[in-house]
Amino acid sequence: MNTDKLVRMANQIGAFFATEPDHAVAVESVTSHIRRMWEPRMRAGLLAHVAETGGAGLSPLVLEAVTANRERLASLTPRNPT
Repeated sequence: MNTDKLVRMANQIGAFFATEPDHAVAVESVTSHIRRMWEPRMRAGLLAHVAETGGAGLSPLVLEAVTANRERLASLTPRNPT
């Protein structure tokens, strides 16, 4: 999938959850949404983009969610059992 499209989609998710008053909940919500709704190849593409560019183009909220939860997002299973 096109990296620009992944960045755009991730930022749309981030914009939705940015209105959450609790920042920790917003970060977790972004992570959970990407983990549940994106297929593994999409998540891998986003993680590769962050590794290669430092997250160029990503909103601060999305970048924080991705970097803080890299292992969870890299997992092949769509849901976190915890």
